[in-house]
Formats: sequence, C-alpha cells, structure tokens
Amino acid sequence: MSNQRPGRQVETDSAGTPVGEGDLVAPVYFQTCRSCEFCRRGEFYACENDYEHTGNSPEVWPHFHAPWGTHYYIHPNHHFYRLPDALETHRSIAAAANCALSQVMFGIGEVGVEYNETVVIQGAGGLGLNATVVASEYGAETIVVDSVDGRLEQARAFGADHVVDMDEYDSVDARADRVRELTDGTGADVGIEVAGVPAAFVEGIELVRKDGRYLEMGNVRPGYDVGFDPGRLTRKSIDITTAVEYDPRTLADALDFLENTVEDYPCDQLIDAEFPLAEVESVLEASENRDLTRATLVPPGEQPS
Repeated sequence: MSNQRPGRQVETDSAGTPVGEGDLVAPVYFQTCRSCEFCRRGEFYACENDYEHTGNSPEVWPHFHAPWGTHYYIHPNHHFYRLPDALETHRSIAAAANCALSQVMFGIGEVGVEYNETVVIQGAGGLGLNATVVASEYGAETIVVDSVDGRLEQARAFGADHVVDMDEYDSVDARADRVRELTDGTGADVGIEVAGVPAAFVEGIELVRKDGRYLEMGNVRPGYDVGFDPGRLTRKSIDITTAVEYDPRTLADALDFLENTVEDYPCDQLIDAEFPLAEVESVLEASENRDLTRATLVPPGEQPS
C-alpha cells in the first residue's frame, strides 16, 4: 500500500509537456539518480540513491515524500508515465502496475520464459497473480503453489493451469512430486519465488527440473536465515536470477500490458477492497494475516468504491 499510487498531475514547469495539469500519471516508486556508477552503466534498478527521499520527515521540503497521502512530489530524477485512457476508470488496478506488475515483468524478462515452458509460481498474492498472468500471456503453462483457498481460487481466475494446495500436499517432497506429475516427471522449466518466505527458496530448487531456471524475487528483507544445501543446487545445474526493483521503462511496458489485458482477467480482484485512511491499522493487520491480497487506502475527501 505504501509504494503504489497513480496520481493526477497538478503542476508542471515549462518542460512539463506533453504531460499537462490534470493528467493521471503513474510514477516509479523509486528514483534513479543517473549519476552513480550503476546508473551510468544503465543499470537503473541498482541505483545507489534509489531511496534518497523515501522516509524523509514531512517537515523536510518538499514535504510529500511517500504516496500514502493526498499529494506526492515527483522529483526530477523520478520517471513517470501518463495512464492510458483505457485505465482512467481502473485507477486502483493501475496502481498495481507500479510495483507488482512491473516487478514481475522485469523479473520474468531477466530469467526468461519461453512459449510452451512450464512455470511454477510460489505464492498467489499480488506478485504471484501478476506473474501468473504474465507467464500465461507469454504462452507458458503455469502451476501456482499456495496454502490459502481464496488465493488458489484467484490464481485459477488469473489463468493458472494448475494449483497445488500446500494443505493437501503438506510436505516439500509431496509438492515436488506433484509438480513432477504435472511436468512429465521432470519438474518445472522455471520457478518463481514470490511468497516472501525464506524456506520457499529451498523448496523451489526441488520444484525446478535439472538445468532449469529460478527467479528469486519475494525475499527482499535481509537478516533471515534458512538451511540450504548448495550441493543440491549445483548437482541440478539450476541458474538463479534475482530481481529487486526494475528498469523504470518497465512501468511503461506494464501500463501498455495492462491496457491490453485488463478486460481479459478479473483485475478488480487484485484489489480486495478500498478503505478510508482512518482504518489503516485494521487494514495492515488484515494484510499481515493474509486475509487480504492487496488493499487500497482512499485519501480523505474521497469515498471508497
């Protein structure tokens, strides 16, 4: 909820064209300084100053540092894009393009997903559902693993060819056997971890075939340890790719992708519900308990739909 929000342009300088006041825009949630070593190499997703303004006190100019309020200041080093006309009435859905859709499009582009490959996706939250749509649109056969019935139902609605219920297949071995059953005995060509659970990484190695590929994208918080046998990874010759943040131009691709697919999937389900800002504590608690997939906070003065 804290890093995804479309907004309406309220002021521009003389260089503001072709974006004008009143246009709906989606800013990338991090900046690219364009001066650090990584930016100079074109690796904008690795910018050393990406969160320079994030978390600053509202007392520090220009005051509006995070998209949790009614206003949001776009710094000179921020990329942003105008929302396509078709998304004007899908603003909450378009908000997911900023992080979830852009992130999985970038990550899938990095790991590579080919037509007719099998992709196992660990986790059916916001990232997992978006990954299911993208992989399906790329022509892959998708397998989604989760333990929440509602999320598994959503995964089916978003194009999952198969789902694996962690309560039914209640061990790593059982889930790995099930994935092999669905993939002619070999395992998935590509694994995508978007559960955000350290143990999911270890399990993912068992779900992917020999000489397969694995995208680690859900575990973004350092400081969590998990037992891991590196020899198992080596013996299976699996390529590991990680992705955090994305090339800012991916957001433009994500908006185009969403414009072309928004009517093909129940994208409104990406947002469980809208809540007034006053209910933020209960919304955060429900999200932490996985009772919600993704909630939207509506600023004061606006009514939840």
